[in-house]
Amino acid sequence: MSTADEPREYKTFEGNLDDRAVHLCVDMQGLFGPGGPWETPWVERRLPRISSIAERAAAQTIFTRFVPPQYPKQMPGRWQRYYEHWREVTRERLDPEFLELLPELRRLVPPALVLDKPVYSPFHGRRLVSTLRERAANVVVVTGAETDVCVLATILGAVDYGYRVVVVADAVCSSSDTGHDAVLTLLGNRLGHQIEMAETDEILEAWR
Repeated sequence: MSTADEPREYKTFEGNLDDRAVHLCVDMQGLFGPGGPWETPWVERRLPRISSIAERAAAQTIFTRFVPPQYPKQMPGRWQRYYEHWREVTRERLDPEFLELLPELRRLVPPALVLDKPVYSPFHGRRLVSTLRERAANVVVVTGAETDVCVLATILGAVDYGYRVVVVADAVCSSSDTGHDAVLTLLGNRLGHQIEMAETDEILEAWR
């Protein structure tokens, strides 16, 4: 049984979120939503928490979307084999509605920003880094899906660039309970000098 909804022992959140903090919400889109080809069962449970953070700081929210290629051969190396297996999610076959943000979040754009990415990490390429630098961002608050894939890649990318990273533990989700639990344990136990763990209520209290 997953421990995803149980209180965590580590409480390292330092608070103090101001107008230089950015809420980076990862891939909360139809692909992973109800009825999507990569449906993640927890998305509906996490969505109210993610929405509350995005509403609190809509102008400081960046939504990422995972956008597959039109055809497998448009991607390099092992990505081609990956999309030969997942051919139904390539854009030649996928209903484009599945690429859109979930309706509860889509209504916040604008002022929230949408950033598309072809791989797991939104730090691939320069657009996100340029946007964060333009905003003089110093904190990245991370929510979204999936904890052990795109969320993990996002967190490690932010760490590599030296940002203060806050993972909202009750506002990330995965289709793998084991993977979700393992990643949160890893982040809390191994990367405490660079990553803070928080709950949604703490973020809302700090981000007034």
